[in-house]
Amino acid sequence: MRLALTLTGAVWLILELALLVRDRQRGTGGTGKDRGTRALNFALIVIAILAADALDAVIGKHSPLRIPGAGAHGWPIITGLVIVWLGLVIRVWAVIVLGRSFRTTVEVDAAQPVVSRGPYRWVRHPSYTGLLLIGAGYGLALSTWPGLVICLLLPVAAILRRIGVEETELTRVLGDPYRDYRSRTKRLIPGLW
Repeated sequence: MRLALTLTGAVWLILELALLVRDRQRGTGGTGKDRGTRALNFALIVIAILAADALDAVIGKHSPLRIPGAGAHGWPIITGLVIVWLGLVIRVWAVIVLGRSFRTTVEVDAAQPVVSRGPYRWVRHPSYTGLLLIGAGYGLALSTWPGLVICLLLPVAAILRRIGVEETELTRVLGDPYRDYRSRTKRLIPGLW
């Protein structure tokens, strides 16, 4: 199962690199309005996963810091993998639906429509919902309580900062159509927040 987690991480890395390459090919991905949030997201997510991986390596198999049921084929790794793949599917779906408007940085075109179909029906930032699920799934799969907490909290901190920057820019550029969309959708969790 550890191999499955490693391969899943490789798929995720390839997806993220493909998005960066796509931005470069299109001449997008400028960081002028980004306020360092792309770098912050990347850094905190990578730090969280590496820290959780290191904790998995040093915390003993019978430690109370280990999630009950942990092991090569235990429920934490299986459930964690399912959550990671759910996050990947949601992130890819969000990218596909947003199409040319999806960027890895905060850039909004004045002619860009407000998209409210696909996962955007339920939340304003489904690609970030996907990232948070990926992080949570990794934390769970690595099977330590401290690793899970780190994989939940660090990405949330980065993504909340990013959402603030992004929503300010979307409101500034798109105006009332985005304000209306914002008033009827949640940020990350359908029906809750």
